[in-house]
Amino acid sequence: MADGSASASPSSGSPHHHRHHRDAIKSSVHSAAASRRREQAGAIGKERREALMRAKRVCRAPLSGTDDAAVEEGDMVIDEEKAGLEAKTAQAVEELKSALSSQGKGAQKRKTEVLRALRHLLSQSEVPPVDAAIKAGAVPLLVQYLSFGSSDEQLLEAAWCLTNIAAGDPEETKSLLPALPLLIAHLGEKSSTLVAEQCAWAIGNVAGEGAELRSKLLAQGALWPLARLMLSNKGSTTRTAAWALSNLIKGPDPKAANELISIDGVLNATVQNLEKADEELATEVAWVVVYLSALSEKAISLIVRSSVPKLLIGRLLVSENLQLLIPVLRGLGNLVAGDAYMVDSVLTVGNSITDQAVTSLIKCLKSDNRVLKKEASWAMSNIAAGSFEHKKLIFASEATPLLIQLLMTAQFDIRREAAYTLGNLCVVPAGSAEPPNITVEHLVAIINGGALPGFINLVRSVDIESARLGLQFLELVMRGYPNGQGPKLVEREDGIEAMERFQFHENELMRNMANGLVDKYFGEEYGLD
Repeated sequence: MADGSASASPSSGSPHHHRHHRDAIKSSVHSAAASRRREQAGAIGKERREALMRAKRVCRAPLSGTDDAAVEEGDMVIDEEKAGLEAKTAQAVEELKSALSSQGKGAQKRKTEVLRALRHLLSQSEVPPVDAAIKAGAVPLLVQYLSFGSSDEQLLEAAWCLTNIAAGDPEETKSLLPALPLLIAHLGEKSSTLVAEQCAWAIGNVAGEGAELRSKLLAQGALWPLARLMLSNKGSTTRTAAWALSNLIKGPDPKAANELISIDGVLNATVQNLEKADEELATEVAWVVVYLSALSEKAISLIVRSSVPKLLIGRLLVSENLQLLIPVLRGLGNLVAGDAYMVDSVLTVGNSITDQAVTSLIKCLKSDNRVLKKEASWAMSNIAAGSFEHKKLIFASEATPLLIQLLMTAQFDIRREAAYTLGNLCVVPAGSAEPPNITVEHLVAIINGGALPGFINLVRSVDIESARLGLQFLELVMRGYPNGQGPKLVEREDGIEAMERFQFHENELMRNMANGLVDKYFGEEYGLD
């Protein structure tokens, strides 16, 4: 087993040049921290929905700062017959068309009124009639209403209509392609803040649809003006821009994340908002950190050397808001996995920030939320693979019994993360060709705490990575448990039978590993003493 501490230099061009701390207990599996973070970035969508953070959002109430009255709950067109609603929408689009050519006194007022009528239909029904609006030809008309020289009121209403069309299904979102150049143009400094913010919302909905539309937005130059908006002094504008940016940079191509972190002021604004902003704004900024740290090595390197880690830990410690805790914890986990500097130089043992990090992770391990438990175990496993001092710190904390309990009772993905941490607490890497040295005190306490059956269950898992982790732990027990009692403990928990399922397994590595352990510890000599 390699200790995994070697890492290619950043200049070598390898996408995996950051050490993945987990390598303390295992070698080739998961040695690539970067690919793990990217794979996780792709999986966030589902968890984001669980956190009620939808990738696309219907704009129902006016932006703060507009004169329009707020939408009353009672205004929702819930009971209206769908057919009637669609007919009204088609009619509204017809009026949109005829108002375009109106001239003279009252023309501007009429344009705004017909736009507002369509916007009401698209924002006040439970299921907005987006399809009917598109079929009636709304998008090309709305593009004309976005033309330069139009009043702010007209621009705002047109962008609002487009925002809600973009919140529809994938094909409906794609219908916005002709509108993208003007939506991006209106993000510029010459636009009013309200118009720019509404256009950012529309762009965020388009970006939330998928990689193809993201690349079109990026090619048309959406990143820089959105980044500028994120530096705004107006809270809601910053929040909308940060949300749109998190959709725009979510990959899988890391180019946008690399570009964003290079824009002057972005890191400072991130720090400022994590430090001072309300939880809603901090949540959106934390999602930006998640995607930056999932995709960009350059971003990780800059972020871990800023005050962001300290601020994330502070938020994790005090907040009870799940929508905020999930991205804060994920971002922290990415940083801990992504750059050795984070554990070696930021989370140094004896530092109050390190104690706060462990305390906040323990809080998440105790949570009822599955995502928090899994993410906290993942972050903890990478800290546990740091120095011997880090191992002692976690071992002596409340985390150890909690992790044993999770290993025995939690859902499978959480059990696996807990097992990594417990395994890492028991080993200190030796030379690259040597098996890791065992910390006997930790190993004995973890076995006595009841963890062994949990690891043997992992050996029985159909997931090869988990089974390998289980086998590695059994190797530690049989090699390192005092007075040669390890093999007997393993046998007592039916560990031999669990290992023998690999006797003729198709995976050569697993077959050799399991058969080697059975031969070494349960060969002809076993039981003679």
